[in-house]
Amino acid sequence: MSSSVASASVSPASKSFSFTHTVAASLEPWINLTRVSRFAGTMLVFWPYAWGLTMTARSANVPIPQFFYLLFCGFIGASLSHSTIDYFFLSVLGAGCVWNDILDRNFDRQVERTKGRPIASGKISVRGAVVFLWAHLGIMLWMVRDVNDLAWKIALVTMFPLAGLYPLMKRITYWPQAWLGISMNAGVLMAWAFITGTVPTSAFVLMAGTWAWTIWYDTIYACQDKKDDVKAGVKSTALLFGNSIKLVLAFFASVMMSGLIGAGILNGHQLPYFMLSVGGGSVYLAVQLYAVDTDSPKSCWAAFHRNGFNLGALIWAGFLADYIWAAKGSALTEFASKTVLGGL
Repeated sequence: MSSSVASASVSPASKSFSFTHTVAASLEPWINLTRVSRFAGTMLVFWPYAWGLTMTARSANVPIPQFFYLLFCGFIGASLSHSTIDYFFLSVLGAGCVWNDILDRNFDRQVERTKGRPIASGKISVRGAVVFLWAHLGIMLWMVRDVNDLAWKIALVTMFPLAGLYPLMKRITYWPQAWLGISMNAGVLMAWAFITGTVPTSAFVLMAGTWAWTIWYDTIYACQDKKDDVKAGVKSTALLFGNSIKLVLAFFASVMMSGLIGAGILNGHQLPYFMLSVGGGSVYLAVQLYAVDTDSPKSCWAAFHRNGFNLGALIWAGFLADYIWAAKGSALTEFASKTVLGGL
């Protein structure tokens, strides 16, 4: 076949596909670096914000349409002036993953599950990852530039000492999950601070519950790497709890539910919340605790994934149902009062 015929056989569509494929392949390591494709982790950051936002909306009597707008914008990061607070925390998650992989690249090479990560495998250089990290930090600071003073302070603390120091915790303590629990769930406080400019006791109680939840699911997640972590010298609650792991997980599940109960009482939540969020969440945790095999990486990953999607959504459903219940009740009371007064 002549060269002219060979070149003619390459159609424009083929060239377009080749170019698209090349671009996608070049972007893939950067996408993997932020873990954005692992959507369960993203949802585990989103749910505490969603719970806190729904709780705040109920207490502050935020109109239902405005609430859903705030929730939607928070999820997609579409509007800074109307709650990109959750998008900020999703960005913290991405930046935290980049920072974690920079510091842990030598650990990651010794762990079967993580040895293929972009920095550990050499697909992305440390220098490139540092530039990428600074770009994330700049975007995050820009996103929260217009929030009130309290929300700004919470954002700064979340970005630097909390997310920044987390990778070091696994080197010095068997409780890195406890530190992670604070940074992962600061969205609860941010939702209150952003909307009301204050953080009530009920928000701290809810955050205590979500903190215990992080220890629950991240301990299960860490069980995937127990053998490799021992060899690499990585510390975690999965190793600390040892043969008593299910007993300790049951304790943290109880702390989580206690936090939900306490927050619900302090915030004046009603039957839908206690039935769905507390009752349904308790049953779900009990079933998951019974079913998970902490010696099976496959079982642990499935349980972690279910926390990010199923459990988070179930608990939010209770928050949402109670908020709508209360909002509709207030609307009916207001309508009845106006009707009576109008009749008089």
